[in-house]
Amino acid sequence: MTLALFDLDNTLLSGDSDHEWGNFLISKNLVDGPSYKAANDAFYAQYKQGSLDIFEYSAFSFFPLTQHSMSFLNVLHEEFMDTVILPLIRQKAIDLVESHRAQGHTLIVITATNSFITKPIVKYFGIDNLLATEVKMVKGRFTNSIEGTPCFNSGKVTRIRQWLDENNESLSGSFFYSDSHNDLPLMELVDTAIAVDPDEKLAIIAKERGWDTISLL
Repeated sequence: MTLALFDLDNTLLSGDSDHEWGNFLISKNLVDGPSYKAANDAFYAQYKQGSLDIFEYSAFSFFPLTQHSMSFLNVLHEEFMDTVILPLIRQKAIDLVESHRAQGHTLIVITATNSFITKPIVKYFGIDNLLATEVKMVKGRFTNSIEGTPCFNSGKVTRIRQWLDENNESLSGSFFYSDSHNDLPLMELVDTAIAVDPDEKLAIIAKERGWDTISLL
């Protein structure tokens, strides 16, 4: 089995679903606009700089989920999907996924963004396997805590190794597509790392290591 691994935000999507979810909540008046935007933007800047504390950020980003029922959140996500996410999906990204599917590769999205936000997006791409940061649930409602290992930075390596063990598979022949230097631990582990519209740090490293660089925009 050959694995084709894809980061989601700014890779298969031409934007960041986690950050955009925060903006969407602001637009729906479900959070305090000015203060939430300031914090959301600050965390996003930390992510891009490589200094994000995933636990601190998750406590912030999960909190609005704790305030509503699953039925309300699911309806809200449908609107988010239609109005925000679908415009961020480019044909080149769809074509890339389909090229690996046509080769019989096993497709996996591996993302730091939580599974509530990402599961419907990954389903849209027709990808069955999702490794994402999981939100701890209590009595059918979200909490502001992470369940298990966050799927971020070296946590992506931990999570894919768990998946490999559970499925009796290996990374032999594997591909991984990402835009972010935060994904270097996993990019260094796979057989073929591909930088997708990379950030400045990743662009430099990809050039030094001879990794292919592509654009899906």
